[in-house]
Amino acid sequence: MIERDLDDQLDRGELPEELTGLRAAHQRATTAQRTAADFDTWRAGEVTQSAVAWVLGTVFVRWCEDNELIAPMLSGPDHRMADAQDTQSAYFRTHHDHTNRHWLLTCFDALRRSDAGAMLFDPEHNPAYRIPVSHDGAKALIGFWRTQRADGLVHDFRDEAWDTRFLGDLYQDLSERAKDQYALLQTPEFVEKFILKYTLEPALAEFGHEGLRLIDPTCGSGHFLLGAFDRLVEAWRTDTRLNDTEVARRALDSVHGVDINPFAVAIARFRLMLAAWRVAGISTIDQAAGQRWAVTIATGDSLLANRRETFEGMDVEAGLQLAAEDTHEFPTLLDIGSYHVVVGNPPYIVMRDPALNREYRRYYTACHRQYQLTVPFAQRFFELARPAEEDGRGAGYVGQITSNAFMKREFGTKLIEDFFPRVDLTHVIDTSGAFIPGHGTPTVILIGRDRRPDLDGTIRAVLGIRGEPSQPPVPAEGNVWRAIESQVDHPGSESDWITVVDLPRSRLAAHPWSLSGGGADELLTAVERAGVHVLGSTGTEPGTGAVTREDAVYMVGSGPLRRHGIPDRFVRSLVEGDVTRDWRLADPVASLWPYRDDTLAADPDESVIRWLWPYRLQLSSRVAFGKTQIEHGRSWFEYSMFFANRFRIPDTIAFAFVSTHNHFVLDRGGKVFIRTAPVIKLREGATEDDHLRLLGVLNSSTACFWLKQVCHDKGSQGVNEGFKSQAWERFFEFTGTKLEQFPLSEALPLDRARRLDDLAQQLNASTPQAIVVQAPPSRNRLVEVRDEYQRVRARMIAEQEELDWDVYQRYGLLSESEAAAVVIADPATVPALNLGERAFEIILARRVAAGETDTQWFVRHGSIPITELPDHWPDDYRRVVQARIDLIEKRRDLALIERPECKRRWSAEDWDAQAERRRFGRQRREGDLPTAPGGEAAGVRGQQAACGGVGRGVDGQGRDDVPVALVAGRDGTPSRRGGVRHRARLRHRGHLDVGAGDRRRRPGPGDPARRATHRRLVPPATRPHRAEGRSPELPLPVPGHRSGSPRVWAVAAVVTGLGGAGRGTTRAPAHHGSADPRARPAGRCGRHPHLAGLVGRPARV
Repeated sequence: MIERDLDDQLDRGELPEELTGLRAAHQRATTAQRTAADFDTWRAGEVTQSAVAWVLGTVFVRWCEDNELIAPMLSGPDHRMADAQDTQSAYFRTHHDHTNRHWLLTCFDALRRSDAGAMLFDPEHNPAYRIPVSHDGAKALIGFWRTQRADGLVHDFRDEAWDTRFLGDLYQDLSERAKDQYALLQTPEFVEKFILKYTLEPALAEFGHEGLRLIDPTCGSGHFLLGAFDRLVEAWRTDTRLNDTEVARRALDSVHGVDINPFAVAIARFRLMLAAWRVAGISTIDQAAGQRWAVTIATGDSLLANRRETFEGMDVEAGLQLAAEDTHEFPTLLDIGSYHVVVGNPPYIVMRDPALNREYRRYYTACHRQYQLTVPFAQRFFELARPAEEDGRGAGYVGQITSNAFMKREFGTKLIEDFFPRVDLTHVIDTSGAFIPGHGTPTVILIGRDRRPDLDGTIRAVLGIRGEPSQPPVPAEGNVWRAIESQVDHPGSESDWITVVDLPRSRLAAHPWSLSGGGADELLTAVERAGVHVLGSTGTEPGTGAVTREDAVYMVGSGPLRRHGIPDRFVRSLVEGDVTRDWRLADPVASLWPYRDDTLAADPDESVIRWLWPYRLQLSSRVAFGKTQIEHGRSWFEYSMFFANRFRIPDTIAFAFVSTHNHFVLDRGGKVFIRTAPVIKLREGATEDDHLRLLGVLNSSTACFWLKQVCHDKGSQGVNEGFKSQAWERFFEFTGTKLEQFPLSEALPLDRARRLDDLAQQLNASTPQAIVVQAPPSRNRLVEVRDEYQRVRARMIAEQEELDWDVYQRYGLLSESEAAAVVIADPATVPALNLGERAFEIILARRVAAGETDTQWFVRHGSIPITELPDHWPDDYRRVVQARIDLIEKRRDLALIERPECKRRWSAEDWDAQAERRRFGRQRREGDLPTAPGGEAAGVRGQQAACGGVGRGVDGQGRDDVPVALVAGRDGTPSRRGGVRHRARLRHRGHLDVGAGDRRRRPGPGDPARRATHRRLVPPATRPHRAEGRSPELPLPVPGHRSGSPRVWAVAAVVTGLGGAGRGTTRAPAHHGSADPRARPAGRCGRHPHLAGLVGRPARV
């Protein structure tokens, strides 16, 4: 609401001075390399900050009103609402020319009477004073606070305990833009207490409380600061000479904080100020007036402040200080080596701004590749702590909860191998299995001291065994967290959840780290020792095949491409990771392939250019490694990245980049694998058998175990997916770099891999989408094919089980006698298996029946748990499976692999579900509309009419044939709208001849700029009209629609729910199920869920 108000005033030209000031501030920030964003993007962030500041200011006023620190001015419960209205009326009687905005500023002035309040509402730094809210906006904001229900005021802030934790919730959810930009995430109180126990408490014991300095360089809404303040108050109260006011002041002086987000700092200041006043017994603002209440919390970039200036104030004079920043006003804040305690929860995001990225790399040697901000902050935390004296004593304490991505992803290499060996890490605590509210990213707690480590010493490590079985009602009482608290001080202890050990420091001196307990580390070592060489040493080349950076433009399905005359030579299936499953490629989408088949060079064919023309500017401005498509010297219409050498040899092993389990597939040519489905190319001259040997071992449960130990776990709380309590449903990031280190045994399972590959091809030939290509199937034919599909799948499950046990033998995990009992050489003696009939599943079913565990494995995979071996199995096979069960129960190491986390799920969409989807023509890809008799793209009703009785065909309701049936094929109505929306935005921008955020006018037909743009984007070969002396044809209208007019698209944007950002861009509204982390429903602000709606802007065109 307020954001929209501020934006509208700027757009209408009602705030010329403010707009000029914003442009000047953006120029200063750009010159100082504090941002590389264009003005419109930067302005949007400033507008958000100002809107939040206006809302937060009224929140502070309302809290103080309801708790009687000030007289009623905005609202209040009971009679205080009328008092507030009377006070406002009296103000307007004496200030006839003032508006509601002036009244809000007067309310803010009421809090400025104390020096702490003056910091909150400092006109020089508070963003509210940079862009004034309008009279109508202020009126709406005041009206919001006066909204009442039948039982009273909607927002009542009265609280005898002065509990302000709801402000932490508000901080996290007040602005979706800010949440995305700053990675806003508050630290739960139980985590904060744990870290302070191992940092502040020993620091107090060693240094004492007098003169002690603590800082949180990423303080957010101030949870660590408030916890530290409470502990310091307790320490100072031991001095009986001090009264409560002096105790509060001295504790306050020891607590410092910095955050880059101005409204986070405002909340932290407000909360800490109230905490200090409560200790001092202050109950009104008037009591605090005239007293010294210095709150040392500043706005600024902790990674840069006090790093770039050579003398005090240089950053301000050089223009390096942004308007909201005030770190320079605290002379000793962020002094290197000056803090006894440094704690925090740094942001987990990757720095996308190239200017800041360069600056951080300049000052922090641990930054590597596409690093997360956790890396420079880990270095900064130790840098701020006091260094040890010559005798090794006096070092500051450092504690942080941070993303564990650095442990396994390549960007953490320098941090682990170059930086951590120079400091004394004392504790490394795996918290990825604990339920920590809001922390969808797996985390680790690091505790240490800024001193040289004892290279022969140890590090206390808490290793995870099992995650939370379900989301605990009280997160602090979860099984894993309670185990961490009770066991961390007892090395050698082990529970169902964690193992606590003192690891030799050398074990954590090399990347990657593996923090798995319960014997997983020993098993990992055994697997690696069994390898005679690693995959990377055999001449293989894992990597990406292609990157489009605009998938929705190219991946449109065969229907639109065919209807617009794209020749078959420019159509190939683009394969994503989510269709790379269980030895096969499940229905990849037909896509535009703008290359020649013989030379693999970009081909500016007229049909290709005409299709892509509406997107030309967006495609030209795609950025890869800091350069646009044109700056890289690539044609605007081709893929952003295309590795031609990986397409010269047809055989390719592709795999899912992100998945719960390992999925590798052999492709024999004709497809393109994009970023989410990387490829492994074998050396030149490699045979198909060479590919199959490698394919077999990579698809084994042993490989799955190894990969999960060395690859990045993406977490237990996915976006809009809830808490993943089952370890087997957690997603991992499988990278080519890690695969190069995979150990290969001397002999690989060629024959078993060949059988599984053959079965996978048979399975593909038995899918609904495969049979409809041949002819409209009869009911009997559908039943036959479905039965064949089920038969082949059951055979694959059995063959995969034999492969897994064979690989154990090849990696030395079985003795000769064990292998003789559990490995079957002749596949003909192995019966087909249903899900639920594998050895580990029988053990799991028995544990469930005995009440020892609870799992969703059987329900989620549509299988029936069995506790006894099936009677229909041959006796020999029954003996083998029983021997496997006995071995799993006996061998702890095998049990780590023979469990759902490492065993293939076979969770693909079943045949009936695929047929149901085809029956209604609902494709999983966007953009394939069926062709109506008149040649136009038909709508949903038109398709339903064309399909006739197809709805009754597949389910066997007495029909012998399926009219048009599943023949919709690739011409089905899209079931998802994301790609349609995205292409709509790109086409709209293309027809406006502007890029994202570019507000320039559209050049006219004779404009030199237009001609130059045309010459730059369109190769001469695609301009035949020049040579033939005829007028050029206009670019095609939006493919599949009647008009390419931007006006039509504006209407479509309203109809389809597209919202505009107000400056040449459009955005899709947040909706349930979106993969965008910003697409969350508003209203998670604790006791006051409606507050988040005050900042955001309604969708508009």
